[in-house]
This record gives sequence, C-alpha cells and structure tokens, in this order.
Amino acid sequence: MAELPSIYLTQADLDRLSKLVEAAGSGGRRFDKLEDELARAVVLPRDEIPKDVVTMNSRVVFEDETTAERREVTLVYPGNADISVGRISVLVPVGSALLGLRVGQSIDWVLPNGQKRRYRVIEVPYQPEAAGEAD
Repeated sequence: MAELPSIYLTQADLDRLSKLVEAAGSGGRRFDKLEDELARAVVLPRDEIPKDVVTMNSRVVFEDETTAERREVTLVYPGNADISVGRISVLVPVGSALLGLRVGQSIDWVLPNGQKRRYRVIEVPYQPEAAGEAD
C-alpha cells in the first residue's frame, strides 16, 4: 500500500466528527480507521480550507481505481445519509476514505471484508466552505 496522502479538515468538522466517533465508541473497532484519519489530519480554519478538499457536505466525484468505476456522491453525517440520492455517510468505508482528500489525490483503503481499494478524487463540484455556506 502506498503512503497515506495529507488530508485537511476544518476545526468544525474535526470537532463534530470526534464527538460522533466518541459517541459510537461502543462499536468496538468499527470506526478506528475514521479515528485514525481524524488524528492525522491537518486542521485549518474554515476560510483557509482549499476549495478542492472534500469536507463534510461536499459533493465529490471519485474513481475507484480498483474497478475503474466513477461515482458522484455527497459526503454527509449518518443521519443525512440516503444512498438512493447519492448521500453517503462519513461512517461508511468510502466516506471515511474520501474525507479530507484534495482533487487528484488517491488513497489505498482496506474494506472490512479485507478487500483493498484505491480511491481517487476527480472533482469537488460543491464544497460548503467555498460556497460560504458552512455552519
């Protein structure tokens, strides 16, 4: 597996996601990878986050380089997830993998079933911070 790419988060996303992982703590090791991602993230003020970073509530076009499948999804908190309209939870493996990546970056990710995937961010058509809509 390749070296992990740098990832970027806003302080607000880090705080909210840390609380989410902490609250889900009784799930055992289920959210360890997300917790690891949060621990290694570069945290920036909302107005300094690059416009091509996948933040929470961003719409992202990504490619699963393992299968060559491209998808466009919105990365959301669990209560807002609805795969039928393309809203994926940050708690699912691909959501945790995409969080904080910039356009052009790839990350290797091992799924819970042991399968290995490589995800690459193609485009971030919408990011709340860039649109001035982050809370």
